[in-house]
Amino acid sequence: MTAADHTHDRLPRRLGTTDAVVIGLGAMLGAGIFAALAPAARAAGSGVMIALATAAAVAYCNAISSARLAARYPESGGTYVYGRERLGDFWGFLAGWSFVVGKTASCAAMALTAGLYVWPEYARAFGVAAVAAVVGVNYLGVRKSLGATRVIVVIVLAVLAVVVAVSVTSGRHVTAPPEPGPDITPGGVLQAAGLLFFAFAGYARIATLGEEVRDPARTIRRAVPLALGITLVVYTVVTLATLAVLGPEGTAATAAPLSEVVRAAGAPQWEPVVRAGAALAALGSLLALMLGVSRTTLAMARDRRLPHALAAVHPRFGVPHRAELLIGLLVAALVVTADIRAAIGFSSFGVLLYYAIANASAYTLTVAEDRPPRFLPAAGLAGCLLLAATLPRASVVGGLAVVAAGATVYTLRGISARR
Repeated sequence: MTAADHTHDRLPRRLGTTDAVVIGLGAMLGAGIFAALAPAARAAGSGVMIALATAAAVAYCNAISSARLAARYPESGGTYVYGRERLGDFWGFLAGWSFVVGKTASCAAMALTAGLYVWPEYARAFGVAAVAAVVGVNYLGVRKSLGATRVIVVIVLAVLAVVVAVSVTSGRHVTAPPEPGPDITPGGVLQAAGLLFFAFAGYARIATLGEEVRDPARTIRRAVPLALGITLVVYTVVTLATLAVLGPEGTAATAAPLSEVVRAAGAPQWEPVVRAGAALAALGSLLALMLGVSRTTLAMARDRRLPHALAAVHPRFGVPHRAELLIGLLVAALVVTADIRAAIGFSSFGVLLYYAIANASAYTLTVAEDRPPRFLPAAGLAGCLLLAATLPRASVVGGLAVVAAGATVYTLRGISARR
């Protein structure tokens, strides 16, 4: 398909560097701290900080690879486009398939997280309502989504600052920042790193929105590592504060560790504020996630890897409105049926495979194409595959089944096209 074929479905370039950083922060802040920290602590024990560092190292490799590729291929779709251009149609399709399926599960996890913090007795109903509201905001255009995300990021950072301040000033630490103990196992640390990777994957939103970024070669290359770096600093400080008050066992035992921190630290008056911040963080992640999923769906539909009707861009709002609506319906269905821990593990598997393909694609770049140092995409590829393999068994089995289903869809569509 030529560029002329897409003149009716191109997205306008409206986002600068600050905008792109905000979208990345909106996708990352909250996802790990409010949703993945407790299951990671259950897996790693006193090795949580090692797991966080491992997840961050793999994420850094992925971020550099993604930024270089996104600057060269500034189109909606992210690794779907990179894999298609660098490795071939099948690998591009597999990346896009893994991203859409995995991130749809992420969206459900974020909607459920918001519901569990705001209204635990009716978490699923609240989650469905949250999905409907986010679809409405995204439908009005990326600038409306950006404005909402900017407000959410500021509020969430303020809430996390409250948690840290209460922890530091309480004098009720149960432990110093934990040192590695005998409960650590390599498998547990790697599994926790895979779960925490769920928290760092938000910078992909910047790449998948590449078609809507001004001066993408400069903007994306700066925005991706900047958003990741800010998030890593925030995660490190908040995780240390949480472990200092609750300890690894206390962190693992609660579904809402940051709310428990302020309660255990003797400041229960802040608990409603933290719960509201957690819900807002989850909604911010949901907003940014659904932006990325709909843009990847758009890119695949343009290439007829998904139904071409999903490639439509709204003439007034400049968004892939049919893709937005379909993803919203799928996420709502998962909110009604899914378990949040299973959703996180399943999402992590799909996203790790997605980034494995991104790293393999970046490895093929030449010096003239501004490739990163070769060891970075190689380390990122190996790290992604290792973390994916050590996720909970159900996540690995479910992820492999989804990969097999995607390969089957690709094969059947190829046979149909040849006929």
